[in-house]
Amino acid sequence: MALSLLSPIHSSTSLSAFSSPKNASFLSSIYSLYHPKGTLGSSRTATSFFGGFRGSANLKRIVSMADKKRQLVVSRDGGLDDLDEGEIERIGGQDEDDDEELIEGHPDSPPSPERWDVLGLGQAMVDFSGVVDDEFLKKLGLEKGTRKLINHEERGRVLQAMDGCSYKAAAGGSLSNTLVALARLGCRSISDRPLNVAMAGSIAGDPLGSFYRTKLRRANVNFLSAPIMDGTTGTVIVLTTPDAQRTMLAYQGTSSVVNYDSCLASLISKTNVFVVEGYLFELPDTIRTITKACEEAHRNGALVAVTASDVSCIERHYDDFWDIVGNYADIIFANSDEARAFCHFSAEESPISATRYLSHFVPFVSVTDGINGSYIGVKGEAIYVSPSPCVPVDTCGAGDAYASGILYGILRGVTDLKGMGDLAATIAATVVGQQGTRLRVQDAVRLARSHEFLVNSSGVRTDVGS
Repeated sequence: MALSLLSPIHSSTSLSAFSSPKNASFLSSIYSLYHPKGTLGSSRTATSFFGGFRGSANLKRIVSMADKKRQLVVSRDGGLDDLDEGEIERIGGQDEDDDEELIEGHPDSPPSPERWDVLGLGQAMVDFSGVVDDEFLKKLGLEKGTRKLINHEERGRVLQAMDGCSYKAAAGGSLSNTLVALARLGCRSISDRPLNVAMAGSIAGDPLGSFYRTKLRRANVNFLSAPIMDGTTGTVIVLTTPDAQRTMLAYQGTSSVVNYDSCLASLISKTNVFVVEGYLFELPDTIRTITKACEEAHRNGALVAVTASDVSCIERHYDDFWDIVGNYADIIFANSDEARAFCHFSAEESPISATRYLSHFVPFVSVTDGINGSYIGVKGEAIYVSPSPCVPVDTCGAGDAYASGILYGILRGVTDLKGMGDLAATIAATVVGQQGTRLRVQDAVRLARSHEFLVNSSGVRTDVGS
């Protein structure tokens, strides 16, 4: 199959047309995750995980709790230290995470599966978000639209200044957004074989840590790391002004320390796709944890995915990023600016050039470019994916949602790269068209059903990984 280096790959191109530049078994490993051994040598069509979906027998009841929640006004003089888990839970009751699946016979704490489909390693921080005016920011000496680190005392002062304001709590973070969306796309109400999704990181043995773990669990994401008993869970205060600009104040707490230990090694050894959040590169000594974790993942046959997270983060830790991306990454997620930063390209360089360049080093490259669409790169080539139409409400979380669609397609054995990109773009557009960063359950069900044909039509090709 001849492919031009001067134009994007034809939209009908599938994964089976390429071999991995880094790992000869990369594509084979994608398919072997969910297909019985021996099927790679046949033309047999993959069994659909949506089998029996049509009709109501296997469609479980989806209930939204968000409409039943009333907004709570919280006033605290001493910050967060005197909040108990129940109070935090009531603040967070208005979060979009509460659009939860009610699954028949689904226990609150199910036993651990033999293998995790996806395990993410990232910063675990509770978000407190509220709406303020420009005068509020001026009084506190905050520059609008920036992100800064604050200490424990500064956090208390900001929350005290918000006395009487309405704000909400959520189990926040870029990685958790992706994992929640993925779990909802792959939930049991859609398929007889739900995806097993988990996260690891650092939380404290305090009410905030318990809140974080509980909120993820309710979204079918298991937070597996043990709590740090003598610590404080990290928080991010998100202050949104009427012009929709966000000013973020991060108190890292325990999230600033992510250690590699036997527990994390054991989890990685039972994982099919291991995702590393790019923000971890900001933390001291974390590169050693990331390196050991990626080595363990490859040693046990898992794919390694890396999220770029932030341009300034890449620029500050460029060599560390490339140590991981160049040696371990099988999948990379970035927006166009982040992709150019990885390549040391100027702002005038096109996203497609950055996508093609990165795909010489990483087997599967996903680059988003906002309203201009997105690209999927494989072995020096790039497929253009047009944007999905929507009326934008809140662009925060769009890239996280897009990544969930790519991971969902890979895990479900989708071979059509263009179709996989279209699904990811539609998921991102759905999140952009709502208030909040999380894909809602009812939308996840609708999107998975509408793209069922991609899964059903994905056969296992004889030339995969050849």
